[in-house]
Amino acid sequence: MQGERCQDRQVIRIGGADRLDFLQGLITNDVNRLQQGLVYAALLSPQGKYLADFFLVPAGDAVLLDVQREFALGLVQRLTMYRLRADVTIEPQDIPVWRGLGRPPEGGLADPRDPGLGWRHYGALQIGETDMGWAALRVAACVPETGIELIANGTYILEAGFERLNGVDFKKGCYVGQEVTARMKHKTELRKGLVPVAVEGAAPPGTAITAAGKPVGTLYTQSGGRGIAWLRFDRAAGEMTAGPATVQRV
Repeated sequence: MQGERCQDRQVIRIGGADRLDFLQGLITNDVNRLQQGLVYAALLSPQGKYLADFFLVPAGDAVLLDVQREFALGLVQRLTMYRLRADVTIEPQDIPVWRGLGRPPEGGLADPRDPGLGWRHYGALQIGETDMGWAALRVAACVPETGIELIANGTYILEAGFERLNGVDFKKGCYVGQEVTARMKHKTELRKGLVPVAVEGAAPPGTAITAAGKPVGTLYTQSGGRGIAWLRFDRAAGEMTAGPATVQRV
């Protein structure tokens, strides 16, 4: 077993008798999946754009929400705005968040996005910390990260691969931003999105990608000659450039 503590994560406790109905009407995934373990989901704007992504964690008479720390305050404020008169409590908690590979510890839960991302654990854990090479794991599975590939008020979750990552449910009913997401799913063919690429050289995350002098997309996380890029599919053919690096779709 190897694992590392995620210092950049914040846990928020969602309690109260209406907690499940409250979350169900807001987020992209089905809270009933909590019966099987972790649920990956996002909160969207009414225009269907990404605001924050997080894990829901089953916790008895509450649901824990595991979110990137820098997004936590804004998420609490937005959830509080939506709460109205519902019997719901929203409280940040000081709970350690761990992730790891190999056999999970007692209480460990599989990361629902991809088997290659291992497990997550909430609370104290007596293991030696190991650098997991998280960027390499994400790149290998083409899994976007909050604040890097996932851009608040800019990203559409289907372009970010949320269907493949088990982060959206199309049968659960209404939620904020659902109409735009459903229309992208059923009425259009995606013409752009996050994809794996081969990278020769290196460029800072966020470097523009061009081909034949035309803008094609953006290069983000890179590791071991591979990367995650947002591309316009109609232009992403052959060799492309991202600053000093060369890029090719794989």
